Amino acid sequence: MRAFLSSKSLYLVSGIVCFSCVLFLLPATAADDTTLSTSGITDPDLLQLQPGEQKYQVGVSYELPLSKALVINNDEAPTDVEIAQSNLTHQTLIVQKGDNLSSIFKRGGFSLGLSYKIDNLGGDAHKLRKMRPGDAIEFISEGEQLMFVRYPFSRTETLVVSRVEGQFETAIETMELETRVNFARADIVSNFWNAGINGGLDAGLIMDLANVFGWDVDFALDIRAGDSFAVLFEEQYANGEYIKTGNILAAEFINQGDVFQAVRSEDGNFYTPEGKAMRKAFLRAPVNFKYISSNFNPRRKHPVTGKVRAHRGIDYAARTGTPVVAAGDGKIIRSGYNQFNGNYVVIKHSEIYVTKYLHLNKRKVKKGQRVGQGDLIGTVGATGRVTGAHLHYEFLVSGFHKNPKTVKLPEAQSLEGQPKADFIAYSQPFMQSLNNQKRFSLAMAN
Repeated sequence: MRAFLSSKSLYLVSGIVCFSCVLFLLPATAADDTTLSTSGITDPDLLQLQPGEQKYQVGVSYELPLSKALVINNDEAPTDVEIAQSNLTHQTLIVQKGDNLSSIFKRGGFSLGLSYKIDNLGGDAHKLRKMRPGDAIEFISEGEQLMFVRYPFSRTETLVVSRVEGQFETAIETMELETRVNFARADIVSNFWNAGINGGLDAGLIMDLANVFGWDVDFALDIRAGDSFAVLFEEQYANGEYIKTGNILAAEFINQGDVFQAVRSEDGNFYTPEGKAMRKAFLRAPVNFKYISSNFNPRRKHPVTGKVRAHRGIDYAARTGTPVVAAGDGKIIRSGYNQFNGNYVVIKHSEIYVTKYLHLNKRKVKKGQRVGQGDLIGTVGATGRVTGAHLHYEFLVSGFHKNPKTVKLPEAQSLEGQPKADFIAYSQPFMQSLNNQKRFSLAMAN
């Protein structure tokens, strides 16, 4: 019996010990079902509840608060424009030899009628007629409908054709350019053109420089080895990339020891630093010629007839078709043809000055028409009694023939009074910069 009781006591003690261990190992929050765990609760109303209380009732709907992390930021949401753009398709076509607007539209999958519709807009839309092989044209569509056409017709300008409420409109996008100032200087060894290229000038800037000083310097006949030039000019950039050359700001040309200087005014005209106009009333030569085939000579032997007869002008040899321009402002008093002069034009500039242009291939003006200096009046030819293509140019003063190469040309109007004083002050920083750059360039060369 004692043994039996001992076994029962042993089992009882073991059970008590096991139960105590379980109670010890359970979390304190689970020991009392009336104690509410607050771990992870952020609602202050729930934290203030007493045992047995409840905030929500079964069968009643309540607004569900969302975590801030789940709320969409309106600033980051896609806009209507972004949604619309995401539905656009882009294709860029390269213009091929023989392409025209309709063939390019067809290659892009668009109808011939659509190309006609855009071409008939006229104005800027006609730039599409001037596309050249290698140019790119971009088509932007929404589904099957063409929305935009983009054609960059220069490095800085793009034609944009847009569909607006079912109709097409044109606009020109112009790239914003940054202007920088550059400097170049060179000595002439063989000719002005080569010196310009060696000095880092492009073809356009070389011609601009010749035009600035062309009233004082004959760039075909007067240039000598040892002449030099210095020029301060603009360059234009977009996004750090060079785009093109801008205006000449100030320049100097030394020809056979004579120093000529010019500064560009705010109105685009050039004056000496003292305000004297660089522009003369007449161009020294009205054509871009290769050489003078016959000078002004009162007793020249005619190359065709062999007779001694005064040559009252200068013959400028040039290729047939080379443009001939008016030497100065005036009125066309003759434009015709005869067997000796061929096609010819005569311009009256004032009661004192008259110029004549003979042996033209084609005449581009009519009698009675007014022209300005530099306007096209014809092209070089070999019409009339001649031995080869050239322009015969005469310059008359009060009815008397003068040598066009040496005649003293009247000057254009120079600045006077306050405008002159203002320009002199305006020109000084440009000339100072030009001279400083020139000294630095010469020091580096030595």
